[in-house]
Amino acid sequence: MPENASTISVLFAAAEADPFAKVGGLGDVAGALPVALQKLSEQAGRPRLDVRVVIPFHPVIRNKGFTPELVAEVLVSSISGDQKAQIYTQTINNVPVYLIDGEPVQKISPVYSSNNAVDAEKYVFFCQAALQMLLKLNWIPDVINANDWHTAPMIYALSLLKKGSASHPLKKVHTVFTIHNLPFMGAGAEKWMAHYHLPPAETQQIPRWGVHHPLPLGILTADKIVTVSPTYAQEIMTPAFGCGLEKFLQSRQQDVKGILNGLDEELWNPQTDTHIAQPFSAATISTRQKNKTELLKEFNLDPDPQRPLLILISRMDQQKGVDLAVKAARLIADEDWQMILLGTGDPTLEEDCRQLEKEYPDRVRAAIRFDASLSRRMYAGGDMLLMPSRYEPCGLAQMISMRYGCVPVARATGGLKDSIHQTLTMQHGTGFLFKPATESALARALRKALQIYQNPQLWQQIQLNGMAVNFSWATPALEYANLYQQLLKERNE
Repeated sequence: MPENASTISVLFAAAEADPFAKVGGLGDVAGALPVALQKLSEQAGRPRLDVRVVIPFHPVIRNKGFTPELVAEVLVSSISGDQKAQIYTQTINNVPVYLIDGEPVQKISPVYSSNNAVDAEKYVFFCQAALQMLLKLNWIPDVINANDWHTAPMIYALSLLKKGSASHPLKKVHTVFTIHNLPFMGAGAEKWMAHYHLPPAETQQIPRWGVHHPLPLGILTADKIVTVSPTYAQEIMTPAFGCGLEKFLQSRQQDVKGILNGLDEELWNPQTDTHIAQPFSAATISTRQKNKTELLKEFNLDPDPQRPLLILISRMDQQKGVDLAVKAARLIADEDWQMILLGTGDPTLEEDCRQLEKEYPDRVRAAIRFDASLSRRMYAGGDMLLMPSRYEPCGLAQMISMRYGCVPVARATGGLKDSIHQTLTMQHGTGFLFKPATESALARALRKALQIYQNPQLWQQIQLNGMAVNFSWATPALEYANLYQQLLKERNE
């Protein structure tokens, strides 16, 4: 069989996947990337990709109208005896999705609780059940691509199976581990790792504390490690971002790759968005102004189109640098601008935003809530999006804002640095970046942006530059496919 006619089979394992279950960005990735990978198969000369997704059959999925078919039942071994797991499947967007059920999955309704020790029972059981599923269905993938700590035990368990038997049916399966957010390591999972026969690793390659936690065990035993942007791949090899694992990651730098996430360009399309007052495109960008006018009216702010509108759409926590945005606003109070802040989270930061509104009642509004529709109206009506993140593995808001003609002002970290381009004259730029995680550095970047805003022709060019960037999932899908191909090539050499 010619090489381009061969098939690469991939099991994509995650805690959540849109449209079945979506809580955070991982749900977007697990919903979109496998679909984009399957579409690559349609290109001439590309290897065929057989990509399948596996997630837990979370109770929250049951009332969503899906009709998965029960295809198998497997036993999962634990120190208290065997436990049954049911395997369901349903194909969505040409991608088969396996849903794994069982008593530990049914115990907790949400996809995530706030307690790793509670979640770990479900996820470690799920990981062991997924490996048994492959044997039961006699579908042995070339690659398992796990994501974050919740599915890291699958990679670690597979490594133990291979070590225990040179002739194990899964011995040729390669593993890729994608890190979406390194600090979330699954601390507290130790009890359930042991319960499902996953002992601490006997190694000195990672810190002693890491031999008990799922994520370090995933990076220890995976063949390749992916992060969700090239810059974040470099950052996690430094003490500032490595969470104590930087030395080990440095030792494996040849196996670490950064692949910038994509954006669902159908879901985020200002031409077809029904939530905004005036749909528009790059060709009709002059009509975008109506969205700003309506948004300002909605918040009882001065609808003067000449006054730049700054927006912040964020989870309110330290990582996102919301405190920097609030302090920077005070530093540039002498400039002419208005601001709307949207989000929930840390009560202290929520109160900081409310306080800013009290200090500047004529030009600041704090919408302390989660409101997906409002976020779309803000992307479509805002002039500048503030993203002063202390760290940002990838980031999605900056991609959305550029697509909607809203210019990002962001910290040069992680995926923000990789997706926003600042140039000397800004004739080819798409946004503004600053380096130190301080309010003064953000204030300086904002002053520069506000100055250029006074040049309408140049500002519109920056908007159009951002709208022209291709953030589709086709680009990262190609990089993942090439990585899978590389793994198979290494196996066959």
